[in-house]
Amino acid sequence: MSVVHVVAVITTKPGKRGEVLSLFNANVPNVLAEDGCIAYGPTVDTQDVGPVQTEFGADTFVVIEKWQSLDHLKAHMKAPHMATYANHVKDMLADRVIHVLTPA
Repeated sequence: MSVVHVVAVITTKPGKRGEVLSLFNANVPNVLAEDGCIAYGPTVDTQDVGPVQTEFGADTFVVIEKWQSLDHLKAHMKAPHMATYANHVKDMLADRVIHVLTPA
């Protein structure tokens, strides 16, 4: 299978985004070291874009990922450091929506 992209929309409970992002960013080096990881990083709304933008809001961040294959992504989802991260943030999250995409 070809490269896969992931867009993960993470919404925290009110006021918790900074704390979750801190824990997320601490885990980023572990993910980038995984076999098959091409890109992995959190993003937030760009300010002052104007009316063309639909903002996610103050309690949401979006993770942009790129993996060499679906098998690499599946291995990432089972990685011990991901389980540890998920355990640390589970009570601070309000919602999580994951989109796995293939180039068209």
